[in-house]
Amino acid sequence: MTEFSKIKQTDLQIDPVRKIGFEWMLITAGTKEKCNTMTASWGGTGFLWNKPVAFIFVRPQRFTFQFLEENSLFTCSFFSNEYRKALNFCGEHSGRDVNKFKETGLNIIETPEGAITFEESELFLVCRKLYFQDIRPEGFLDAALLKHYPAKDYHRLYIGEIISASKANN
Repeated sequence: MTEFSKIKQTDLQIDPVRKIGFEWMLITAGTKEKCNTMTASWGGTGFLWNKPVAFIFVRPQRFTFQFLEENSLFTCSFFSNEYRKALNFCGEHSGRDVNKFKETGLNIIETPEGAITFEESELFLVCRKLYFQDIRPEGFLDAALLKHYPAKDYHRLYIGEIISASKANN
């Protein structure tokens, strides 16, 4: 089993544009008994309300959405390139239809805080939901961005306080 070390949130060395936008992450919510994960390439990290935060975007039809709604914690998990195929699978298939963990070989683990992440992750952030807001079409200042919503299935933004961060001991 992979050993993880806690990192102070203020010591995180992450380039969110590269890490999230190009290498991707898994957003996971639920319990060890019942959870789901999804691949995400939209989101970020920062500092808000005097707290280190992560923000994620999830469409309401995603299976993970119900787990985010029902649970106060979620994780953002990051992986080495060798898991790119697994992340791709988790982005292309719904947990309603397939067991993503069995299909990808990813092993879920429970963090000390009670959140769910993966033994194979290189880095994970445990986040406690602070706020949500639905994206609304009238809020777009650049109408060209509406092309991302041909079905009008606007994302819900979640902002979570990063309550812990851990990296794999390699």
